[in-house]
Amino acid sequence: MTAASGRLAIELDDGDERGRYHRQSLISWWDQDRLANARVLVVGAGALGNELLKNLTLLGVGTIVVVDLDRVENSNLSRCVLFREDDEGRSKVEVAAQAARRLNAGVRVIPVHGDVRTTIGLGAFAQFDVVLGGLDNREARLHVNQCCWKTTTPWVDGAIEGLMGTVRVFEPPHSACYECTMNARDFELLAARRACSLLTRDEMLGGKIPTTATSASIIAAMQVQEAVKLLHRDRIPATLSGKGVAYNGLTHDSYVVSYGRQPHCLSHDTYELAGAVVAGEDATMGDILRSAGDGLPGAVLDLEREIVTALCCASCGSSEDVFRPLDELSVADARCPGCGSERRPEVVHSIAGDDGALLALTAGALGLPPLDVVTARSGERRRHVLVRTPSDDALGALERDRVA
Repeated sequence: MTAASGRLAIELDDGDERGRYHRQSLISWWDQDRLANARVLVVGAGALGNELLKNLTLLGVGTIVVVDLDRVENSNLSRCVLFREDDEGRSKVEVAAQAARRLNAGVRVIPVHGDVRTTIGLGAFAQFDVVLGGLDNREARLHVNQCCWKTTTPWVDGAIEGLMGTVRVFEPPHSACYECTMNARDFELLAARRACSLLTRDEMLGGKIPTTATSASIIAAMQVQEAVKLLHRDRIPATLSGKGVAYNGLTHDSYVVSYGRQPHCLSHDTYELAGAVVAGEDATMGDILRSAGDGLPGAVLDLEREIVTALCCASCGSSEDVFRPLDELSVADARCPGCGSERRPEVVHSIAGDDGALLALTAGALGLPPLDVVTARSGERRRHVLVRTPSDDALGALERDRVA
């Protein structure tokens, strides 16, 4: 890695016929340097995620971050090329990253075990050239979509079911986005998920989708191919930006769909983070509000996630201070330890100047992930701040690259 760029240095050998990347470098518009210096975020390490990682690694993409919260199960083995029987019970991302490194030791693969909504800060999305989605639910897709739109990071969504599959390319801020493609039924299901109690949220995400290794291979290959085209879009403009490919494995028919950009879509919000102030790990929300809110009368701090401040039990009257992101809470957290009833979360997503307890907390104490964003807002005026938190080794390198 060079000190100046923080990027992985890969020895390029495209002029040598015996070189690793020689054949792909023969493509007229191909630039292996771009792949070597590229950073790609892969969200999901299941059937699609395995294929995405395999293809990116073989192509020589320099830095790949893969995030997933699940562990390897026996049923994964029929669809995931990077997993083996003795991996059962291990973190999917750890296993997948280890296997990918064996495919190509010249590529840096960084595993992040956790939910993308709570482990990858909004500011970290700006570190990536492309995001690839191997997700299986609307809520996670919508979250990734909004993060990519706020940071103007292109992303490629993949979906499979049985022998069917879809690839969609979203390139902010000009193309349609994922939310633009959602229909009334999608919004109904999303609203039901968000309105349900903590005890039933996990159950609503627990459904299993029928998939095959062949479908995953085909769709992930298209996704990575689109990512390569996005990295070369000044040389080959024929990307699927704002479009999707629907593939039917039963008949091998496929067709391209153009998505209309909805003018009032709520996801079409873009942040200017290039000159954003970076707050240190010890800065409290009060410190950030005083600094970023200077010149913004009556400013409040908007957070990128809902924070549970307390869990309250109506049955026995008990209350527990929490200060954790809502998406981190589980079924076990919802149960009252005293009487066993379900507790109600008290949730905030903004911090005002009179919120004493919240103003005294740092970003880490609130459970914000590394390089998340808080925004001082007064009316339509706003000022963004990147917040540093004590980060693990996995994302530490990316964070240091950004704030150096």
